[in-house]
Amino acid sequence: MNQTATLRELKNPQSNESRLPEITPGFGSLQSFELMQRAAKLLITSTLVPAAYRANDEKKGPNPNALANCVVALNMSQRMGADPLMVMQNLYVVEGRPSWSSQWIIAAVNGCGRFSPLRFEIKDLGEKSVEYTATYWEGREKKTKILTEKIRDKVCIAWAKEKETGERIESPPVSIEMAVKEGWYSKNGSKWKTMDEVMLRYRTASFFGKLYAPELLMGLQSVEEMQDSRVIDASPDGYGGYSVDIDALKTSGKESQEKEINADIDNETGEILDKESEPEPEKEPEPEAKSEEPTPEEQARIKQQLIDEANQENQRPRQSAKRANFNLE
Repeated sequence: MNQTATLRELKNPQSNESRLPEITPGFGSLQSFELMQRAAKLLITSTLVPAAYRANDEKKGPNPNALANCVVALNMSQRMGADPLMVMQNLYVVEGRPSWSSQWIIAAVNGCGRFSPLRFEIKDLGEKSVEYTATYWEGREKKTKILTEKIRDKVCIAWAKEKETGERIESPPVSIEMAVKEGWYSKNGSKWKTMDEVMLRYRTASFFGKLYAPELLMGLQSVEEMQDSRVIDASPDGYGGYSVDIDALKTSGKESQEKEINADIDNETGEILDKESEPEPEKEPEPEAKSEEPTPEEQARIKQQLIDEANQENQRPRQSAKRANFNLE
């Protein structure tokens, strides 16, 4: 059956591509997945994306996880309706878990359109001494001790007004005392000692976003929360993640293992004896090796002996050579 066409369609014919259904990047179909991979292959060759998404790094060489990381970032940006490059620039990986930068959380809350711009209130509570429990390892046994930290306590809340109702909503309060008791303050390289007001604002903004706009954060924590909550100290590895010095962690284990190896047990009493404390038996002095080079007297005697043997050879009568008889026929 022939399809009828209008005069406008005949004057402006549409291409075959425009008649195809629209395909968006995603995991729903083969075409969507291929389109997402094409976009990811474009981004991994860019130098504007962080090192975790680059195919090649100048310091560490090829990155086999770059394509997969880009695909995950594109999927997150599509679900959030955000720009892919903005997501990549603000998504960090700490111990294998993605986390947002606190600046991005504040920007996402301010730009969602549901709240007024986020504001912060900080109160100075004066100096105080705070007791907290510290954990340490002695050998292979985990122990705790009570320590005291003298601080200048401050408390902060993040607040905004909901545009629909006009209600003022606030985050849970965060104080320096809380940071000390939670163990954030005493960590190596902690910013709570040098940038306390900035860290208070970042932490209250993260609490505000998780309580009132969890769909923006997609269940992820801030990078500062991940760094404060990690059990061991780590350093950036150059790929957007963090690395740990394994040798430093094994120091105490090696020392205790060496002690166990050097220890001996008395079979009769069951007492642990330290091999290192036992005196070592004295070694007998080794006899000095004789020099192989002859003395001057021996050298003169050997020389004279060789001369005498040569004179005796010259004095012997020479034997006449016997002539062989040949039969010549």
